Amino acid sequence: PAILLFFFVVFLLSTCLLRFCCKKKPSTTKLWACNHVFVLYLISSHLAPHGINPLEHEEVPMTVQNASVAAVPRQTTESQHRAFSQIVALPQTFFIKPDDSVSLYRAQMDRKDVILRVLKDSASAADRQQFVGFASFLSGLGPHPFIPALLGVVTVQPPLMIAIEELQHRDLLNFLWKCRQPGCDMTEKRIYIMARQVASALDYLHSQQCVHGNVAARSVLVGQDLTVKLWGLGSAYRRAHSSGAVGSLGSTDAMELRKWQAPEVLARTAISKSSDVWSFGILLCEMVTLGDPPFPQILATELLQYLQRGKFLRKPAACSNTLFTLIKSCCQWSPQQRASLPKLIRKLESAERTEGGSAVLRVPEPLEVGQYLQEAGYEEAYNYAVL
Repeated sequence: PAILLFFFVVFLLSTCLLRFCCKKKPSTTKLWACNHVFVLYLISSHLAPHGINPLEHEEVPMTVQNASVAAVPRQTTESQHRAFSQIVALPQTFFIKPDDSVSLYRAQMDRKDVILRVLKDSASAADRQQFVGFASFLSGLGPHPFIPALLGVVTVQPPLMIAIEELQHRDLLNFLWKCRQPGCDMTEKRIYIMARQVASALDYLHSQQCVHGNVAARSVLVGQDLTVKLWGLGSAYRRAHSSGAVGSLGSTDAMELRKWQAPEVLARTAISKSSDVWSFGILLCEMVTLGDPPFPQILATELLQYLQRGKFLRKPAACSNTLFTLIKSCCQWSPQQRASLPKLIRKLESAERTEGGSAVLRVPEPLEVGQYLQEAGYEEAYNYAVL
């Protein structure tokens, strides 16, 4: 009887335990899937002064959805706490039409350098909609090794922000200007390497049915190891969501980018993937001249007529026949005759293998920023580093 009683008690306890466990709610999703969920600890809009700061230790959930899902960030109860440190206002170089609704900051997150685009409290509802739309646009493009990584977005409560990886040397145009000075050497082999990386990113964007429309040295960012990544996607977003003709540049963008645009874009017809290839050829010319503006002796308003007469860029003094052949293959008058990006990538890879890489490019003329802005077709200075 004692043994039977013992087994009965064990059976009763086991039954109660099983019934209790079944009533428990299933566990929530593990945090492994929340690599893009953060709680931000902001310091301030500039170097944080001592004392009370209204943004200090403010918690803001941040999510980025997978590229295959509609990129609308949503709040989650599970978040991984991370701290931003060394938050400073991002120094800007040129201004033409500063975005008064967005502030830019440099920060560190998990020992990684990041750029924060923060929507100001004074931003309008339209600014907020555009800010969230741009974040969704970036997320929808998905990751690529030669496009700056989108590390997170904040849309559930102010301040709204977008966090993007920072590349230490910032924009390629400024880097090329630095290479005019001792201690920063640019070789033709390095041009082929960088150009191949940009072409790879551009080819990927085209596979996502995204025409960049702003390919230039100012839109390329340079990392610490001289890896380059294609940025400047604000123009592509505005074009994709404008109420004008599909694939056309807005009047403002067209004015800013005229010296880099293909003839059909200058003629105000639809921009296309082939138009990006033309601009890529102009980028190659920028690189071999260490940041000279294209068509420096031609007014931007007269460029289309200049090209219609069958004229083209002069071969730069430091440009090899191989590189200039690549430039010309991109900048054909007819879009159908321009080289495809896969073909360009193969040619760049071949040139990279055969180029010795010992000859350093030198430009004897010093850079004068005011003259550059005039020759590049800008009426005013503007910030080109982060668009």
